[in-house]
Amino acid sequence: MATNRTFTMIKPDAVENGHIGAILEKITAAGFRIVAMKYTQLSRRDAELFYEIHKERPFFDELVTFMSRGPIVAAILEKDNAVEDFRTLIGATNPAEAAEGTIRKLFATSIGENAVHGSDSDENAAIEGAFHFSGREIF
Repeated sequence: MATNRTFTMIKPDAVENGHIGAILEKITAAGFRIVAMKYTQLSRRDAELFYEIHKERPFFDELVTFMSRGPIVAAILEKDNAVEDFRTLIGATNPAEAAEGTIRKLFATSIGENAVHGSDSDENAAIEGAFHFSGREIF
C-alpha cells in the first residue's frame, strides 16, 4: 500500500549552483506539501551511513565525498502517491536521459551530480526521513 510521504535532498551541486528556490518551486507546483525541511551538511560519516546500501559499489567513496562536500536541503514531502510521483518529477538519474521539464533535466550536470535525491520506495522514504528528522521536526 502506497503512503503519502517521501524524502528528498537537494544535493550539494544544486545548492552550490543556486537552484534551491527553483527546485522547491517545482516541487510545490507539482502539488507536494513540505512537512519537514532543513538546510544542513552531512558529515562524511553521515553520508557513509545514509548511503550504506551502496558501500560495496565502486562509486561509494566518490558518492560520500560528493554528498559531504557542502550543504544540502533535506525535506519530507507529502502528496498522494508521493514516492512514485516524486520519482517522475525528478526524472532519470542520468540527466541526459531525463524527460524534459524534470528536475534533473533542468538542474543536474551529470549522473554523479544529479541535483536531487528521491526515495525509491515507501519503506526507504520512512527510513531516510527518520535519518534526517526527529518526530518534533515533522509537521
